[in-house]
Amino acid sequence: MSINFEFKDFPKLETERFILRKGIVDDCKDIFALYSDEKVVKYLPLTLFASVDDALHELNWYDKIFKEQTGLRWVIEEAKTKKVIGTCGYLNYEKEHNRIEIGYDLKPEHWGKGIMQEALSKIIHFAFTSMAINKIEAKIEPENNSSIRLLEKLNFSQEGVLRQHELEKGKYVDLAIFSILKSEY
Repeated sequence: MSINFEFKDFPKLETERFILRKGIVDDCKDIFALYSDEKVVKYLPLTLFASVDDALHELNWYDKIFKEQTGLRWVIEEAKTKKVIGTCGYLNYEKEHNRIEIGYDLKPEHWGKGIMQEALSKIIHFAFTSMAINKIEAKIEPENNSSIRLLEKLNFSQEGVLRQHELEKGKYVDLAIFSILKSEY
């Protein structure tokens, strides 16, 4: 099985309206604004960011997972304004099984505009065509209806629910598992 992508240079992807690229220090203020919004972190295993230093730590984590070849996280930059309005990417890359987990977030003022569907379509294509991924998984809290609708639009299927699977913000949460296979893409 031939794999084109080798985790050497971070891939820059473009859609009609957005640039998906590596996060840089200059993005800290936008990343801080994203993760200091209660609506954004409601279903994420993150606490509200208290400072720009938290954003820098997050960007350093993006670098770390790339260097370790366990994931990729793109910032979503509006092509017109050059503002970072969200992030998307992969983590928990299991190379031996050609499986990866998708994750994403977006500033609330941009919800409902097809932005995440546009961005995720691009990175899903990248995973299946450039990384030889066979299965992309998503773990979503069952109450996160907007995220579930997004995954359904992208042809993900629900596999089941992992009961009390993670301890997040002091409570155990269930996670619904969704996936898409390369053969379904």
